[in-house]
Amino acid sequence: MKIALIGYGKMGKEIEKIAISRGHEISLIIDIVNPDDLTIENLQRCDVAIEFTIPDSAIKNYNICFDAGIPVVSGTTGWLDKKDEVYKKCNETNGTFFYGSNFSVGVNLFFELNKKLAELMASRTEYNVEMTEVHHTQKLDAPSGTAISLVDDIIDILPEKQSWVNDKEPARDSINIKSERIGQVPGIHTIRYESDVDFIEISHSAKSRKGFAFGAVLAAEYCLENSGILTMKDLLKI
Repeated sequence: MKIALIGYGKMGKEIEKIAISRGHEISLIIDIVNPDDLTIENLQRCDVAIEFTIPDSAIKNYNICFDAGIPVVSGTTGWLDKKDEVYKKCNETNGTFFYGSNFSVGVNLFFELNKKLAELMASRTEYNVEMTEVHHTQKLDAPSGTAISLVDDIIDILPEKQSWVNDKEPARDSINIKSERIGQVPGIHTIRYESDVDFIEISHSAKSRKGFAFGAVLAAEYCLENSGILTMKDLLKI
């Protein structure tokens, strides 16, 4: 498989290592030093693109991949207010778009554990829920895309919760997401239900970026045999 890497930061370099170890070829690398090389012609020499950049450039990157007719796997977060626009373009071009707020297999299993716990707590009004997410100081967005995915699942299940806030005192119908940026922490997400007498807590801690990069390469492989708008739920058959 010939891969275009759009974004060559720490994640891009980790993806490159794993892709090569699995027998794939990195045919195109796009970074801040060569943005003009992201052309339809160059992309069409590749089988799939893996995109980890920033919200301001992500949608433009997706669109050129759709126009080139190659699948795009993206882990960029912070652009979901334009989700309908991206999905429409993907469908209009018969494209393939695999998006994950987090490509870690463990995190995606954690998503399911989070929903199960929320179902158990739905009738326990004596408990209030909050979330904490911790990442490295280079992470630009807060809260993380993973935290937003987790809290949205909780809101869908808990009848008394309607919205979330970030680092603010929440209203009774809101969930606070505490965001911390510390050193080189790859990612920690903790959900805590607390009452007057006890608390229940579940947490996922990433040891390194390898889990995220491995999942992104698995997603790229999956796109060779599957099309349309895809997620880790499809890949993991959840």
